[in-house]
Amino acid sequence: MKNVKVLWVIILLLLMVSGGLVYKFVTGKVSASDDGRTNVILTKDERNLILQEMRDFLISVQAVSQAITENDMDKVADLAHKAGMAAEADTPGSLLQKIPLSMKTLGFGTRKKFDEISVTAKTKDAKLARQQLDTLMQNCIACHAMYRLPEPQ
Repeated sequence: MKNVKVLWVIILLLLMVSGGLVYKFVTGKVSASDDGRTNVILTKDERNLILQEMRDFLISVQAVSQAITENDMDKVADLAHKAGMAAEADTPGSLLQKIPLSMKTLGFGTRKKFDEISVTAKTKDAKLARQQLDTLMQNCIACHAMYRLPEPQ
């Protein structure tokens, strides 16, 4: 009987720890902002990494848009692929713990949309690629509308 109680204590502790980890993964490290958005609390280096990622997204969107306009679908495929999930490999796990799930979903969704554009570009369908790029931009707008990255104190 004593062994059963010890097992239940261990099970409860494991559930509490895993529940805490899930909670942290979902909520991230955030605070309320005075402009109605959510502050994502990061270190200076983490903030700089995210801001660079956003600039890279914008550069990629412009380059893909221009390549579509020039009807250079091979270039579209290459540019979109480089901005897709392949670019996510260097993101540190510690950063992902601090970002709320909905922001992670938008970020990964944006990367996946770049991958979809790359696949579409290989079919030479410029109109569909342009529509997909327009849809991708909605993720950027949604993220900027919901979140802000305040400078670390």
